[in-house]
Amino acid sequence: MDKIFKNVAILEGISYLVLFSNMLFIKPTNPVLYKSLLYPIGMTHGMLFIGYIILAILIKKSQKWNLKIFSTVLIASLLPFATFFVEKKYLKNA
Repeated sequence: MDKIFKNVAILEGISYLVLFSNMLFIKPTNPVLYKSLLYPIGMTHGMLFIGYIILAILIKKSQKWNLKIFSTVLIASLLPFATFFVEKKYLKNA
C-alpha cells in the first residue's frame, strides 16, 4: 500500500500543477479550450486528492507517523509541489 500511496502522491502533485497551468496559461488565451479541459482535469485531480487523503489515513499506522508528520502529509495535499516533498522525505522506503 505504501507504493500505491507514493504513486498517488506524485500523480496528485502533477494533476495539481496541470490544473493550475490550465487556469493560468490556457484560460486567458483560449477560454473555449479552458472550459473543455476543466472538467476532466478537475475530476482527475479531485479523485487523486481524495485518494491521497484516504491512503494517508490508512498508512499512518504502518509508517508510524506521529501527529506532526501526519498533519504535514495532510497539509501537503493543499500546497503545490508539497506532495513531491512528502514523497521524498516520508516515503523513502516505499
